[in-house]
Formats: sequence, structure tokens, C-alpha cells
Amino acid sequence: MLVVGSNGVGKTNLLEAIHVGGQGFSPRTRSDTELIRFGATATRVALRGERAGAAVEIELTLRLGEGKRAKLNGAPLRAAEQLRARLDVLVFTPDRLVVVKGGPAVRRAYFDRTLGRLTPGRAGVPLEYGAALAQRNAALRRVAAGLSARPSVAPWTERVATLGAQLVEARRGVVSALAQPLTELAAELGLPGLRLEYGAEPPTLDALEGRLERDLDRGATSLGPHLDDVAVLAGSRDLRSFGSQGEQRLAVLSLILAEAELLRQRHSSPPLLLLDDVLSELDTDRRRRLAERISNQGQAMVTATSRSVLPLAPAQVVEIEALRTRGG
Repeated sequence: MLVVGSNGVGKTNLLEAIHVGGQGFSPRTRSDTELIRFGATATRVALRGERAGAAVEIELTLRLGEGKRAKLNGAPLRAAEQLRARLDVLVFTPDRLVVVKGGPAVRRAYFDRTLGRLTPGRAGVPLEYGAALAQRNAALRRVAAGLSARPSVAPWTERVATLGAQLVEARRGVVSALAQPLTELAAELGLPGLRLEYGAEPPTLDALEGRLERDLDRGATSLGPHLDDVAVLAGSRDLRSFGSQGEQRLAVLSLILAEAELLRQRHSSPPLLLLDDVLSELDTDRRRRLAERISNQGQAMVTATSRSVLPLAPAQVVEIEALRTRGG
């Protein structure tokens, strides 16, 4: 599906609304209040479609001062974020280039979300590790302030070591699973040699205890997967520092498409792809290759300012126009 319209008419808002309805959160902001129109007190997203031949209906409501409420096929969900486990929706927006050009924390968050989608059974490991890490850091600060004894840190040190090892192993699994489709897709789009590198070692109990004095001085744990990075490389070049914006864009696109391919293989149906302004900075040949790829990977919604940007005939075209006010 091709969504066309001039800049500023709401193409990105449409894709964001579909993502919010399908996943329970926005890809643009973590502040739910920003999803509500200025001057309004609530917003609602309703989606209808099919997944693996079965009808799917979603309703998500957000009111100021209240949490999100979601229903799936009429049944209320405990939390809107539960939608992530029911539907696969992947999104590309221009600001997603931060996955490559941003700092390690952005990549850790990206690959931990990918981990949750590809291996739902391990989706809770990053959160559990984060909670244990916070408890250990709090214990360190209490000891440093003289409010607690050193032995109080030990249980959390053990917990951080155990969960940290699980998280490192899980991330290695994600990087390994993505390796082949990522390299092949990137080469297809004109970025040869694209690969991921995650050389982290799991934190051991001995290593953490050996850093106890340092950690007490800093009030924070100085070893573990919360400090790791996943390098995005083209050959030997780190694209964060030595990649052009075009290469960074292709790298992010390749990551999304590689994950989509894995989800298609592992689940009963392919994910929904939401691709915002994905074609504007690609040359004609790369546009054609991308269009051919996504046409064979399930349903995709692609935004553009003109029909001519897409080199293949779309299955459907949606035109968005600016709302005209009276007297305008």
C-alpha cells in the first residue's frame, strides 16, 4: 500500500497511529500525552484486519491522567503493551537512523526489543536484569552512605551475574540469527559486507566482586551488559563513525527487513511493515530493489510525496490531503 500526500498532511501520523494500535506504544515518543491532540482530553485508535486467516479487531483508548486501555477482539488486555506479543509490526522512520548513528544505549534498546519479538520466551530477561541492576546500585549507595553493611550487596551481585549471563547469551542469539539475512538483504540493497559485532562477555560473580570497591566509590555497577554495544559494520568500517547517511539508512532498513524475514519464518504470518519516507534518499535502482523485496514480504505501508517515487505498481494507493478550514 502506498500512502501519498504533501509534506505535513499527516502521513507519518497515520503510520504512528497504526503502530500505536498494533503494538500499544508509539515509535516516536515514550510520552503518551503527546499522542493526544492539543486541546483534546483523549484519543482512540481502532484497527481491523486479518492475521493468519483469522479476524483481528483492536481498540486502544488513551485519556489524560489515565493509563492506556486496549481490547483485542473485544477482550480487555491487562496492559496495552501485551499487543506486542499478539501482533508483529515493524516500523522505519527517518529518525530510526539513530539505531546506527546514536550511542550504545540506543542499540542496546533496539536489539533487546528485537530479542523480545524473535524469542518471546526471553522477552523479560532485559527487564529482569535491569531491575536486579537497579537493586544492586541502590545497595551500593546505601553501603557507601553507611546505611547498610557490605554483605547486603552480595545477593544482588549474584543476581546481576546470573541474569547478565542470560542477557548476553540472548543477545548473542539475536545477532547470530540476524547475521545471514542481514548480510544478504544489505548486499541486495547495495551495501555489501554489512554485519553485526557483539563481542561482550557475560559478567561473572568473581569479576563483579573484584570491582566492589570501585562500584562502592561510584555508586553504580561498572561491569555488565548494561554497558555493552552492538557494532554495525560494513566490512571493517563502523558505520556509526565512518558511514554516510545513505549507508546508515540502508543499514537500518536491512535490519528491519532481516527481522521481518525471521518473523515470517518463525510465526504463522509475516509482520506488518510501516515504512515512512523510506524512498526519498534512495536512487532508482535501490528503490526498485526495495520495492521488489517488500512486495514479497507480506503487507507493507509506504509513505511518499508522489506516486512516481515507487517504481512498481502498488496494490493500493491512499491519498491524504490537508484539511481545509472554513474560509481557508
